[in-house]
Amino acid sequence: MEILQPKTAQESLTILTDIVLPGETNPLNSLFGGELLARMDRACSIAARRHSRSIVVTASVNHVAFEKSVPVGSVISVEAKVSRAFSTSMEVFVDVWIEERTSGKRTIASEGIYTFVAVDENGKPKVIPQIIPETDLEKERYEAALRRKQLSLVLSKRMLPAEATELKKLFE
Repeated sequence: MEILQPKTAQESLTILTDIVLPGETNPLNSLFGGELLARMDRACSIAARRHSRSIVVTASVNHVAFEKSVPVGSVISVEAKVSRAFSTSMEVFVDVWIEERTSGKRTIASEGIYTFVAVDENGKPKVIPQIIPETDLEKERYEAALRRKQLSLVLSKRMLPAEATELKKLFE
């Protein structure tokens, strides 16, 4: 059996930068939410693939927050990075930034949390390397990922609430 070496979260960093065109907008001249979700999914998929060096499939979209509308003509950067790797699945956190045209100042427009599963050529889940968080933000997201996973497992009845040790710590 191959021993997988842990990787840093930074090694999975994926940045997709693009401009919002008129055909991608709603009647308010803002980027369609579905268009933004597709861009987020693509960036997260690439980050997951970079981490696992495998075919990856989207297992779930755990959270999306549309903080600010994205006007036509905006330059946006979709930045994704694996926040935590489990056995065969990984959580990927994505931030969407709008770049102000004249100053270049960046503001957050959206964020999301996706889960991907690494699979082999037959579509069977495959074991992936663990993540080594380095920055304070990476460490915060790494720790929170386990709580989110346990919450998801409890809600889907695949884990008993009493077994959700990280969730219980929130209430102690």
